[in-house]
Amino acid sequence: MSAIQFEALIAFVEKMPAFPNSVHRIWQLAADMNASSKDIVQVIETDPVMTVKILKVINSPFYGLPQKISSVQRAVVHIGINTITNMALSVAAMGVLKPSNGAGFDTGEFLLHSLSTASICKLLAERLQIPPIQCSDYFVAGLLHDFGKMIFAEFVGETYKTVLETSRQQHLALQDVEMAVLGIDHSMVGRLLAEHWAFHPTLVDAINHHHSRDVRTPLGDCLFAANQISKQLQFGFAGNPRVEPLPEAVAARFGMNLPALIESLGDLTHIKAEALSFIHE
Repeated sequence: MSAIQFEALIAFVEKMPAFPNSVHRIWQLAADMNASSKDIVQVIETDPVMTVKILKVINSPFYGLPQKISSVQRAVVHIGINTITNMALSVAAMGVLKPSNGAGFDTGEFLLHSLSTASICKLLAERLQIPPIQCSDYFVAGLLHDFGKMIFAEFVGETYKTVLETSRQQHLALQDVEMAVLGIDHSMVGRLLAEHWAFHPTLVDAINHHHSRDVRTPLGDCLFAANQISKQLQFGFAGNPRVEPLPEAVAARFGMNLPALIESLGDLTHIKAEALSFIHE
């Protein structure tokens, strides 16, 4: 990608809608051990769109609650503040996406992959005994790790359509085709977007290096593994047909390779079902 195109890309990213202040506040409260669930609920309820979406999902057949829930505070009683927090962050992420794009990228399949990866990333964090107040970062990393692809799909739609087709037809890693054709890959664009959204540097770094085999952090390793697990289980599709084995350091962190890790997690179809209920409500 030429310097002029790169400058245009940066300008395009900077025009992307910012995450609402309410989302940043929810995230801050989720990481504050002194914050109460009431504090988070109060912030959520200042956003009518977010509140309506959360209540629709809570009252969907997936949760099968015996009575209709009419408030976010009441929803917390039934499914917990952590789930409500993740729903709020997911609503914000979905609000950024356009339903169609020039690349013909399937937004529904993309969201299914993103939401599934987010839940699996959080699940892996819990396995590593990451403190609960940090687990929302793991969920968000999984949720947003591929959003650079959606930038490509809108910014250079026709070209990116060719990139996606080449990756699929030749079974090549999508990021490799992106680099060959565009001179930059979706993880790098994801970093630009995360910086635009003023995310914490740790999260920016995880998104930037989510395909790296060299940069190792607990968050990065959970994200790498979660991404491969959701691809292997075919929970949605985000354009990359390749499932990568766990690098040696990642396998060491979990004490097993990818097939063994997937087996050890048991039946994860509930994660897919929950994501689908969220997308379709």
